[in-house]
Amino acid sequence: MADNSILCSACYTIPSLFLLFSCLSALSLSVNDLGPSNTFTVSSFRYPKSAVKPYDLRYIRVDLPPWFSSLSIAVESDVDLDAKSISKVPKSTLPMICFRDGSPPLPDVLNSSIVELGPISNASFEALTGPQNVQCYPMQKNIKVELTNEQISPGVWYLGLFNGIGPTRSQSKMIIRSPEYSFSANVSVEGCTTSTMWGQYCNQTINSLSCSLFDSYNPAENISDANFQVIENMVHCKNLETSCHGEGEVKVYLLEVLGVAEQLTIMTSNVILSTTMSNNTFKASGTNLTYYVRHGAVPSMALHDYSGDISKDPLVIHSPKVGRWFIAIVPALSKEISGSQNSNLQVCYSITWQVVRCPLGKAGLNCTSERYVLETVLRRDSSPFESYYLPVGGKVLPDSANFPIEPLSSNATYGGESNNPWTYFLLNIPRGAAGGNIHVRLTSDTKINYEIYARVGGSPSLDNWDYYYANRTRSSDGSAFFLLYNSSEEKVDFYILYVQEGTWAFGLRHLNTTNSPSNDQTIMSVSVERCPRRCSSHGECIVALDASGLTSYSFCSCDRTHGGFDCSIEIVSHRGHIQQSIALIASNAAAVLPAYWALRQKAFAEWVLFTSSGISSGLYHACDVGTWCALSFSVLQFMDFWLSFMAVVSTFVYLTTIDEVYKRTIQTVVAILTALMAITKATRSSNIILVMSIGALGLLIGWLIEFSTHIRSLSFSTEFCLNIPTRWQTIRGWFNNLIKTLWRRFRWGFVLAGFTALTMAAISWKLESSESYWIWHSLWHVTIYSSSFFFLCSKVDTVNSENQRPPDGNYALTRQDSFPRGE
Repeated sequence: MADNSILCSACYTIPSLFLLFSCLSALSLSVNDLGPSNTFTVSSFRYPKSAVKPYDLRYIRVDLPPWFSSLSIAVESDVDLDAKSISKVPKSTLPMICFRDGSPPLPDVLNSSIVELGPISNASFEALTGPQNVQCYPMQKNIKVELTNEQISPGVWYLGLFNGIGPTRSQSKMIIRSPEYSFSANVSVEGCTTSTMWGQYCNQTINSLSCSLFDSYNPAENISDANFQVIENMVHCKNLETSCHGEGEVKVYLLEVLGVAEQLTIMTSNVILSTTMSNNTFKASGTNLTYYVRHGAVPSMALHDYSGDISKDPLVIHSPKVGRWFIAIVPALSKEISGSQNSNLQVCYSITWQVVRCPLGKAGLNCTSERYVLETVLRRDSSPFESYYLPVGGKVLPDSANFPIEPLSSNATYGGESNNPWTYFLLNIPRGAAGGNIHVRLTSDTKINYEIYARVGGSPSLDNWDYYYANRTRSSDGSAFFLLYNSSEEKVDFYILYVQEGTWAFGLRHLNTTNSPSNDQTIMSVSVERCPRRCSSHGECIVALDASGLTSYSFCSCDRTHGGFDCSIEIVSHRGHIQQSIALIASNAAAVLPAYWALRQKAFAEWVLFTSSGISSGLYHACDVGTWCALSFSVLQFMDFWLSFMAVVSTFVYLTTIDEVYKRTIQTVVAILTALMAITKATRSSNIILVMSIGALGLLIGWLIEFSTHIRSLSFSTEFCLNIPTRWQTIRGWFNNLIKTLWRRFRWGFVLAGFTALTMAAISWKLESSESYWIWHSLWHVTIYSSSFFFLCSKVDTVNSENQRPPDGNYALTRQDSFPRGE
């Protein structure tokens, strides 16, 4: 019991997880003492600081070789969210990070329950292996993850950084209010110097099983419960040396399946007990050899694919996946033997394993099913990796991407199930194409008598598949990465989204139970497309590269009325679209008000500016809602924002009474500044404050110019400089005269109306969102143009009276004539 206590202490204090099995069962690995590390740096790279805009995404690809030992990921960002604020932020605007094995994550099509609101845990990655498993977390200021080869499998892993998810992420938006965030990442991969070592520090020994190839072998000679015929191309491997280890001591074996196989069998023989002191051996009655098997990583009691007692029954894996398989064997002695207090007892045994492979073109446990390799045919004038697949040497229609199934179908039975033969098709997804989508279609003149099963890395079966379609009620339609379209008894049409690189196998299970041949013909089509259904004709397919430039992925940029991964979700109805279009376009008619007043006052420059601003805004919104585009969208957007900025600033400058030469100078400077704002980041929220500040600055400069013009006409006597009471009286007179001048300069009722309309415009701008944008932005058009109209009307034209004489020493913010009038 003391030894077990020490073992548990090590289990909980060593963070690198050197122990494979739980301390609850007192099982441990044979782990050497920590010494010099047997690792080396496979790759280490840093992604520089970059921004993730609202509703944008970034992908980072990480390649883990088969000999990797550990992976370290450190992400820094300027996101400042705590536990309380995270729960209040909607998923549509929540910045997050997602992880997926084999292909890029796509949280837009996933249930929101995949988002874990807690901190990232290393333990959550242990069950993340598989094409459908995705884990997402809210983005944090500092994220650090360290994973070992005992937790995750080698291969390709993807990190996805998102700034909001959901159907509206891909929807075209006029103005985005959500903030962007920046991030930088460090990724480091460590590897083992020796392929037979394992663990974070590569100090665990892995026994690699040797093998020899036989052209023909009958497995029924060694496995009594297997009912096989003589099969060609079987790999038969046997561990010639006897393995011995004590009770509770784990021994790990590595077995690599190099190609698509039909069955993997592992068995033990010659199980005996031996004593290390006297070399005596005797029969191991009552001894168990518990095995734990896992694909891609060393198994544990809590995390494994298969388990059992290999001393009683052999391990049989149908259709094993291509790659590395790890087998951990733990001896357990019977109570009688373990109670003999003989600590020198060891269990010895021999391991034999077999891999069943069928000849070229054949599949199934009895190798009577047909298997075809689909060759890649690139599409003309298409995006990268877009292609369709046709059988090599099969009967293919001329100049067609489709092929009939019946001439290729198997006529034999599968696994003893009569009248349900299988036909298999293999295709390869090349490196870098993990951001594509497999599109499968079946069409028939009558009812389709096939079920489709798909699997990556191995042949599918009724018990082992990644995706499947049996009928309209039985399919993988509940899967996030399986999209089913327009399926009926005569047609099957589905997509597998963001597929994993490597070999994909499709199995067609024949359902025709009649023995008589049928004249029905079923046509099959298999292709890789960038965007499903070409974004449903409601958007544009965008092709991009991940941060490393090694993977090409695609996504849809939808129009204003649709959203979702394939733009198939109608966010705005047809009737609502018409209402929004009319409101956004017609509300620009409010520009007539300031344009009319400017024309009446013969302020022709302002008249042209307000008229052009209203017209350009109407054309811009007409193009954005999909009604009509007079020019390109970018040109219309620039014109709308630039002229709007100019109209606001010109309203402020119009309120001054400086000479036209000064006004032209100010407006030229303003035109340059607002053009730069409109061409760089026109839709950013801070532009409103900048434009208002520029306008107020222009008004202040105009008043300063007017003040400096009149201050030069004032004379300061010595009495003013020396007599303090006179000085204060003069200053008070200036101030009173300034108040009177300002009071006479403006119609304050219109000023109050202008500020009221401007406040309503600010409220409308603040309340804009993706759902209510059309309402508040239409009100913004009306209120902002109305405020300009009221401000223009508030200015009183200054008329110099012939009999008016300005008081000596008093400043007035009016035009004054310095020449005396005749009396």
